[in-house]
Amino acid sequence: MSTKEQGSSAEAEKVVSETTEKAGASQAVETSAQQPPVPVPVPVPVTVTEVATAIPSLQTAAEPTYTIAIDDGEGPQTDYTSSGSDYDSLYGSDSGSATTSLTESVKNYKYHNGRRYNAYGTQYFIPNDDVQQEQLDLFHHVFLLRLGGKLFLAPIEEPQKIMDVGTGTGIWAIQIAEDFPEAAVMGNDVSPIQPNWVPPNVAFEVDDFNEPWLQTPGSYDFIHSRDCHAAVSNWPDFVRNAFHVLKPGGWYESQEHTVEITADDGSVPEDNILKDWVRDLSDAFERIGKTCHAHPHIDKWMEEAGFVNIKKQYFKLPIGTWPKDPLEKEIGAFNLVNMLDATEGFTNAVYTRVLGRDNEVVAQTIKDIRKNLKNKNFHMYFRFCVTYGQKPE
Repeated sequence: MSTKEQGSSAEAEKVVSETTEKAGASQAVETSAQQPPVPVPVPVPVTVTEVATAIPSLQTAAEPTYTIAIDDGEGPQTDYTSSGSDYDSLYGSDSGSATTSLTESVKNYKYHNGRRYNAYGTQYFIPNDDVQQEQLDLFHHVFLLRLGGKLFLAPIEEPQKIMDVGTGTGIWAIQIAEDFPEAAVMGNDVSPIQPNWVPPNVAFEVDDFNEPWLQTPGSYDFIHSRDCHAAVSNWPDFVRNAFHVLKPGGWYESQEHTVEITADDGSVPEDNILKDWVRDLSDAFERIGKTCHAHPHIDKWMEEAGFVNIKKQYFKLPIGTWPKDPLEKEIGAFNLVNMLDATEGFTNAVYTRVLGRDNEVVAQTIKDIRKNLKNKNFHMYFRFCVTYGQKPE
């Protein structure tokens, strides 16, 4: 884990240092026959030491049919939510090898309302400053916890070339390079925000994946993308490009979290500001030709591009410490801090520059969103969709 992730916020540090000891080694989530396998909590710092393989029960387009049990304050887990517990502080704060030489132009960043945005390529409405980088690294840890420490689910073996499309801070690329030291790993992004001190088999490029892909056709064994929704201009083209640069037999894996606030028990009212928030974000990105909802269609686009052996699975990512199960509670604790830290960056430019709302109104909206994210009576989550497919031999 990067030092940025370790310093994401005071809340995150407390969770990192104390909650992993209390999290059980097994899940007590009520499940159906299609429940994803029991993940194992990942100690901090996160180090993935084994090559991930496909989950045996993975089914195409399988929805998360399991239900996360709610902590009712009774039983052995009562101390997790009692007054003065490790998690209470989450609800009391608003916190939320050398790289390629770069020209000054790609670092001539744009600024809006005190936040920094990319200068190169397609305009992205999410900041790339230190605050957002720390949030992205924390979100990476949430994803790892959910997948039991796995960076991917595709059944790859001994890849020689790996590409991380839209690499962000580069944390995924760096960790997979550590897992596969014989592989050459390349991560690209419109923002040159990746660290300089990385494993020798990692390189980063400043590139816009909405432009034609210049990688050699048929040259990669594994291509990974995560949370590219609201950034991709043409998803069918994006998937076709991945197919084009893969070797025969190579794999592409898409990981996308959903832009939604869901509660199985209906505890979040439809007229709540959190519901308005995700609807507003979806509407705003649709106006500029992007979508927040690529996940329902990824498998179809893969099939149209020529992929085979396509698998798709949804997982739940709780927000807050309401789950009863220790692992679900830990994921929810990290994800709450993640969402509190992400709120301003996700909202500010979109609400003011796309939806045309007043700065003062938006500032109050952000406060109200954070307040509702910390509502312990909201048993909420969003989903995490993993889809992978293989280029025919």
